[in-house]
Amino acid sequence: MKPETCLTRRAFAGASLACDLRDDASAEAFMKANGLEEKKFLCCIPRLRNTPYWKIRNKPFDAEARRKHARNEAMKEHDHAPLREAICAVARRTDLKVLVCPEDMSQMAVGKEMLVDKLPDDVCKRVVWRESFWLTDAALSTYVRSAGLFGLEMHSPIMCVGNGVPAIVCRFAEQTSKGFMWRDIGLGEWLFDFDREEDLKRLTPAVLDMATNPAAAQARVAKAQAFLDVRQRETMDEVRRDASVRVP
Repeated sequence: MKPETCLTRRAFAGASLACDLRDDASAEAFMKANGLEEKKFLCCIPRLRNTPYWKIRNKPFDAEARRKHARNEAMKEHDHAPLREAICAVARRTDLKVLVCPEDMSQMAVGKEMLVDKLPDDVCKRVVWRESFWLTDAALSTYVRSAGLFGLEMHSPIMCVGNGVPAIVCRFAEQTSKGFMWRDIGLGEWLFDFDREEDLKRLTPAVLDMATNPAAAQARVAKAQAFLDVRQRETMDEVRRDASVRVP
């Protein structure tokens, strides 16, 4: 990755920490319609190794797209089996439900195929599938009403932590460097590398711990937020100093 690309993506990720968009009415209506109670559910986000932009943006299904599609097909069971295991554990061992939801427009179908449709009947009763896409405000208004989030995306966990919601990040080689932010802000125990077998095995215990020890999870998030508050103030101070120098 080019340095300037890496910096741009890190800056975008950092801005997501300060996201405060809300559509509370939409979130509350969705929750009511699907039997979700505040702080009584976890969110889970699926993801393919490569975002299928040839579907989302109607781009040509060229040689590069075919290569990425083949990689997606080869790894999708490997990457989603640990999420299903965690969902089953939550459904069977806690009083929480699980909301399978998207971050991009391809993930409703991925969530149904790789998570919901492969779950045992007893678990499906405690799982809600978000079948339609949502915008950032509705998503964040739902996240803040949840008990936490886990999955294969990055920006939703960033928004969660920025708003005091526990969030576990699972990543793999095809993703950018954003995930390593979790180590920087003191949440390394909630960062999982799905290219490492040992990380796959420790996901379910971590999700269960987040679900069954909410006070400890909240304390961990609060500590990360305190660290982030300092860094954000320092960053904005630097921006203000730079702006004052540039003003003629």
